[in-house]
Amino acid sequence: MRYPHLFEPIQLNKLTIRNRIVSTAHAEVYAENGLPGERYIRYYEEKAKGGVGLAICGGSSPVSRDSPWSWWNSVNLSIDAVVEPLSRLAAAMHQHGAKIMIQATHMGRRNAWHGENWPHLVSPSGIREPVHRGNAKTIEVEEIDRIIRDFAKAARRVKDGGLDGMEVSAAHQQLIDQFWSPRVNHRTDEWGGSLENRLRFGIEVLKAIRAEVGSDFCVGLRMCGDEFHEDGISHEHAKEIAQAMSETGLVDYISVVGSGADTHNTLANCMPPMALPPEPFVHLAAGIKSVSKVPVMHAQSIRDASQAERILSTGMVDMVGMTRAQIADPHMVIKIRDGREDQIKQCVGANYCIDRQYNGLDVLCIQNAATSRETVLSHTIRPSTGPQRKVVVVGAGPAGLEAARVARERGHDVVLFEKNTAVGGQINLAAKAPKREQMAGIVRWFDLETQRLGVDRRLGVAADEAMILAEQPDIVVLATGGSPHLQQVPDWGAASGLVHSSWDVLSGAVPLKDNVLVYDSISTHAGAGVAHYAAERGKLVEIVTPDVKVSDDVGGTTFPIFYRQMYAQGVIQTPNFWLDKVYREGDKLIAVLRNEYTEAQEEREVDQVIVENGTLPNDSLYWALKPQSVNKGQIDIDALYAFQPQPALQQTLQSGQFLLYRVGDCISMHNIHAAIFDALRLCKDF
Repeated sequence: MRYPHLFEPIQLNKLTIRNRIVSTAHAEVYAENGLPGERYIRYYEEKAKGGVGLAICGGSSPVSRDSPWSWWNSVNLSIDAVVEPLSRLAAAMHQHGAKIMIQATHMGRRNAWHGENWPHLVSPSGIREPVHRGNAKTIEVEEIDRIIRDFAKAARRVKDGGLDGMEVSAAHQQLIDQFWSPRVNHRTDEWGGSLENRLRFGIEVLKAIRAEVGSDFCVGLRMCGDEFHEDGISHEHAKEIAQAMSETGLVDYISVVGSGADTHNTLANCMPPMALPPEPFVHLAAGIKSVSKVPVMHAQSIRDASQAERILSTGMVDMVGMTRAQIADPHMVIKIRDGREDQIKQCVGANYCIDRQYNGLDVLCIQNAATSRETVLSHTIRPSTGPQRKVVVVGAGPAGLEAARVARERGHDVVLFEKNTAVGGQINLAAKAPKREQMAGIVRWFDLETQRLGVDRRLGVAADEAMILAEQPDIVVLATGGSPHLQQVPDWGAASGLVHSSWDVLSGAVPLKDNVLVYDSISTHAGAGVAHYAAERGKLVEIVTPDVKVSDDVGGTTFPIFYRQMYAQGVIQTPNFWLDKVYREGDKLIAVLRNEYTEAQEEREVDQVIVENGTLPNDSLYWALKPQSVNKGQIDIDALYAFQPQPALQQTLQSGQFLLYRVGDCISMHNIHAAIFDALRLCKDF
């Protein structure tokens, strides 16, 4: 076997796990009123079908009512009603040979008080948590005793629900490691001060759990290997803690993550995005394994089989978490096992999944629209039982590539036109921004799959109306994308060439000048990306936005990376200003800015103005073809939103007749996930 260590079973207590690959605990934001429903169960069952050894669900599932679940829409382990749906989850996993555990915690100060029940949050010393703005009271000894009992009650519910174990979270600055950390535990009683005292709460929690569920039930501990704060838990400190906890005999494994999570900057480390190197914190897990008496698990940016096998074979850890990798492709494990690695939809570290979670939204994958939608969308496209159709797709960005792939998987004759000589569309530009190169991995998978499936790809061909009609299509799918929207404000002077788009710069069509103003009205990744691109090349850069902060619509694990880069390179950040006008004065450009709140104007003398203002649809083909199409280009949104076939597909088409649909940015500007989702939910029924 190519990966002998990866597929070697492991024993945790009485639990035999079929391989060393884990889907580690993360907040899915799928629970329904605190309970795992059908969507939740199917999401995890897909990973079991895909070959995972162990899944740990329910990241940060609370054991107490004063640790609210509604912020993360997580599983609520504080109520008896959770037992029955947990039993359905366990049965779904077990029928495919996978094991299932759940992570239990009390979040302490790491929460929002203005949610369910409006609790007074608790922490060892009442110190506020910056990320969630968690104002907390100093916990009293009676409350400590109650929460210890709550952990035990939660463990009983987990066991009664038929799960294979429970993982206690002492990572990411939740209540147990709030007691551990000298950064936030300033107590002078028996719960603070010495290491022995600071460990007391966690040990008492584990003792209570063991008393409730017995010695044979699998209990794990998740902990941080280094908080990266001078006044927090250092790596050497973490090793002391791990050794002490492993020697208690109360835990069956330790799961190690790197970095604290109580500031925006450290939070960005916890789910390492593409800007960080692969497996950046495995050395912390290895350090803890060197002192641990129980197996050690690690999960942070381990994305492919070769990485995982190397980490296991060198003895750095005993199990590897490949969580985001299985969000991208829940069938990853069996594809590795069966030698189909080139068919794996590999995680690129875009962190669309976790950034959504930190906005209180359900976890989705940037490149896999079926993930978490397993009740209505399949990860495996089934061949059509109806007539074979001729499908013409125009545009090979993410929407067009997905449309071509799905239509071809359905068994249809598919022609894909793309005016450029390479597939990928706007993703190719995004991948040119510094530390965003891995975005190209999305294109790579689609490129390989459309070739493997035999899509008739006509690259370097700008399809026009005549070309499309000459194919005698039954269905035409337009995925022609958009173009930079520079004409919104005439005084920007786009018609006179006074401003350029981020596309112009990233593509190399327009060379950078020395003093650059980037105006970003969208506040997603593109504006900060082009600012970083210019600064990296030694240019003086100011980025201006009308929003309250630069990259305001970039998620919580990604914008700190942009900020690190911009501050390090001296990029000037100017929020709360509109760009009103650009005019030329001698050999310089004058950019006129207007304050959002005072209306006062300021001017900047620069060499170049780059505007990121989103896109307008490339829709000329649509308007040319619409009158000739049977359905006049219309999508039945009731059917689409219900994941049902388009009614027009039931029609018998006469010679020369065709149905016309649009997907992606040629309708209106969305994002990569939305483009792929558009195409999948439409084309799955062709």
